[in-house]
Amino acid sequence: MKPRDRLRIAMQKSGRLTEPALDLLNRCGLTFRQSRDKLFCFGEGEPVDLLLVRDDDIPGLIAQGVCDLGIVGRNVLNEFKNGAGNGAASLTEWRPLGFGRCRLSVAVPQDMNYNGPEDLAGLRIATSYPALLGTWLREKGVDAGVITLAGSVEIAPKLGTADVICDLVQSGGTLVANQLRETDVLLESEAVLAGPETLPTDERGDMVELLLKRLDGVIQVRESRLLLLQTSRTSLEAVTRLLPGGPQPTLLPVAGQPDQLMLQALCAGEVSWRQLEEIKKAGAREMFVLPVEKMLA
Repeated sequence: MKPRDRLRIAMQKSGRLTEPALDLLNRCGLTFRQSRDKLFCFGEGEPVDLLLVRDDDIPGLIAQGVCDLGIVGRNVLNEFKNGAGNGAASLTEWRPLGFGRCRLSVAVPQDMNYNGPEDLAGLRIATSYPALLGTWLREKGVDAGVITLAGSVEIAPKLGTADVICDLVQSGGTLVANQLRETDVLLESEAVLAGPETLPTDERGDMVELLLKRLDGVIQVRESRLLLLQTSRTSLEAVTRLLPGGPQPTLLPVAGQPDQLMLQALCAGEVSWRQLEEIKKAGAREMFVLPVEKMLA
């Protein structure tokens, strides 16, 4: 295969991961121009291109070297790796991306008397993830039948094609609508950046390292807030004790007020009204909570 000088990332063409993935890449400073067939996006600012495909195809494209990285659900990546596909062992999860969260779970009919995995012995389990389910059943020492379905797994018990199911769950509403209840969680999933364990040694490897640094910065500040406030030197210890988790705050003198300090703190997560009220009681004033757009360590 002819070497490429541009990094190529595979991602879902359409689905629940598409828009959040594009937004994340845009926040990393990457912009793209889409081809007429809407299957390829050419990077305009950096040598990074996107290949838009079915999510199930992404791990295979990375393993074959067609793409360097992929944005895909952990469930899809691990199903491919557990299925011992060609090159599966060489794939790894480089970063969890914090969106598309769901879980792969066993669900049984609501009226079924279920006490644990041992009750699945001899039953038929419908799933779109036979490799992950098979691995879990072996770990639990359960001998059950695995029926592979491409979709509409949740209706299999109603149709009589399976006794229970193993499927992705988000809110659980679909299970309730089909008179099912969740019992065992096999995998907590979310969108991840996947790729080979060994990075390319050419310019693409340098671009991967740059992308990882930008991703870390974006993900770190996505839920972070910058807290600004004034406090007296005598109240500083009490105020600092109440600050949400994060790096040590920065302190600056207030011009013309030697007893006053301006405090700047990066907070990991939301800052609630209750937290602000407690900090104010401790001696803070003129408090501002600001969103953080970018951060480069």
